[in-house]
Amino acid sequence: MSPSSVPSIRRRVPSPHGPKPNGDYVLYWMVAQRRTEWNFALDRAAELAVELAKPLLVFEPLRCGYAWASDRLHRFLLQGMADNARRCADAGVTYFAYVEPEEGHGSGLLEALADRACTVVTDEYPCFFLPRMVAAAVSRLTVHVEVVDSNGLLPLRSAPKAFSRAVDFRRFLQKELASHLTLRPRPSGLERVGELGRATVPDTLTARWPNHAPGLARGAGPTLADLPIDHKVPVCADAGGPVAAGARLDQFLDDRLARYVDDRLDLDRPAASELSAYLHFGHLSVHEVFDRLASHESWTPDAVADPPYRGKREGWWGMGEAAEAFLDELVTWRELSFNGAAMIPHYDRYGSLPDWARKTLAEHATDPRPHLYDLEQLDAAATYDEVWNAAQVQLREEGRIHNYLRMLWGKKILEWSPDPQTALDVMIELNNKYALDGRDPCSYSGIFWCLGRYDRAWGPERPIFGKIRYMSSDSTRRKTNLKGYLERFAPSGQRRLL
Repeated sequence: MSPSSVPSIRRRVPSPHGPKPNGDYVLYWMVAQRRTEWNFALDRAAELAVELAKPLLVFEPLRCGYAWASDRLHRFLLQGMADNARRCADAGVTYFAYVEPEEGHGSGLLEALADRACTVVTDEYPCFFLPRMVAAAVSRLTVHVEVVDSNGLLPLRSAPKAFSRAVDFRRFLQKELASHLTLRPRPSGLERVGELGRATVPDTLTARWPNHAPGLARGAGPTLADLPIDHKVPVCADAGGPVAAGARLDQFLDDRLARYVDDRLDLDRPAASELSAYLHFGHLSVHEVFDRLASHESWTPDAVADPPYRGKREGWWGMGEAAEAFLDELVTWRELSFNGAAMIPHYDRYGSLPDWARKTLAEHATDPRPHLYDLEQLDAAATYDEVWNAAQVQLREEGRIHNYLRMLWGKKILEWSPDPQTALDVMIELNNKYALDGRDPCSYSGIFWCLGRYDRAWGPERPIFGKIRYMSSDSTRRKTNLKGYLERFAPSGQRRLL
């Protein structure tokens, strides 16, 4: 094969099979980076299609049997599939969208499509069920497969280890990242392949596994009520998909970025980007966010300061204060989370916490708990604490919690649970059930941060918490303006008491 424009450090070939030049098409199995722009995996599939002079087939499936599948998550994904259907149709590229009507019905479809392919390209993603799913599929396929990392500005395999502190990872970024910033995916991944013609999927396949792309493009996709998913978790007001993601990015750059430093704790005038759900579902690329931010700041790569910066948050990007504060979240903390998911064994289990955190939590595991709440009570926001209840109501209604309150939310669950393992289980269940950006490396790192990951021992040592950093609703009241927030989200019985 010819040299690839996609950096080799982002490509992995786990299959022993070679390409089949006589296949009908190149297959892009879209499972994590669900977009047609700024996508290294799509770029790789497109360049292979051009090299082999074969059409490209974009295959985006949606299972119904994954954990926490619900109206909320499915609707967000279906809206993204509708965007992708329209963009592929405009580019003259065949797009196969399959929405599973019952668990297991899609079994065999990937293999049937891959049997006719010259090669298969798919996404690398280090979290949730996707690594196991991709590994299992590769073991079954008898065709060349490439797995491509389009997760972050920093390739996953460029880090030599799992970092335990943000300052150490930031120091590593300040030495390593600059060389990767100019190696970016194409703004449009479909522009080269339309002239290759449309891939054809046999009627025998679509009779068994219908292609929902035409209906989705017209806004007439599968009905949520007909799918075997959790209908008790309703859809949110936020629309999903690359189009909505682009509009949210515009809003952040035009209105919120300038206020990002001063208003981040103002719950009545949101200044956060609110991009995390779009990044999680792959409807938006961190490369596009960075490119748009760089243009906004009139930034060029030579503005990056030379080391040593010793892990400092500010000053090394060469951008304004607000932009650098946002980049510390978008790059340092987000990519630290991906580093952890990729390199910490069993990153989502209690035993993966740092030794010091497990030790101090064990020492206080039998401390009396003045208040205990079970999963059902916490899910219902039925605690004595109106601030925590409001955060839980926001999570249930909007699919997100304000970033500062999300930390308090987790700390209080630790305080109110019979033991730390139960607290972790409850945090994962509630977050993954309701949060649009749940089931993601960032959400897992945020949950585990509440129990000591990426943090240090704090004093004074407290009951229940030990040396784990402590937060309280009273301190939150002092740091944030909660009046309007509580009026919107406190449970109705407590709103009358405000």
